[in-house]
Amino acid sequence: MNFCSECGHRVVVKTPAADSRPRFVCENCQTIHYQNPKVICGCIATWQDRILLCRRAIEPRHGFWTLPAGFMENGESCADGARRETLEEAQARVGALELYCLFDIPHIHQIHLMYRGELADADIGAGSESLESVLFAEADLPWLELAFPSIQHTLAHFIRDRRNGAYPLHSELLAPPSWEARRPD
Repeated sequence: MNFCSECGHRVVVKTPAADSRPRFVCENCQTIHYQNPKVICGCIATWQDRILLCRRAIEPRHGFWTLPAGFMENGESCADGARRETLEEAQARVGALELYCLFDIPHIHQIHLMYRGELADADIGAGSESLESVLFAEADLPWLELAFPSIQHTLAHFIRDRRNGAYPLHSELLAPPSWEARRPD
């Protein structure tokens, strides 16, 4: 951030009085610009014994597979965000959703909330952010081509939980994956 969104003057990074963290502060109008984690909402949507995945048409991780997911919008619930992302990315409709996985990912300033739900029907497609959408059998999941660690963890939990017949809420702190840890700043 370079300029204040309130008055247009340059901002500086400093720790405001009575705060414990450096923030972007406008010294002209005294506005403190807080930056908070982004919330990603997604869905592990199933049709019978198959799992819906989308091949990404955008960066990061273009061409890799993911569950339908994306940034939560203002004015929507987390579940509504997961439902919207499933419709946008896979042109698929899901019914009732249950919160399934919560991932804290502080190194990228994100929180991922993954829901679990059944597709309303097997009618799927590819939205503008997807190259294709596929309903995968468990044996055919493209494990080596998954886009993000939160997707890998969600699918691993789901496969294990489906075998056990119970779907508890999973909550994890995810560290940087090795490919990201080596990426230069």
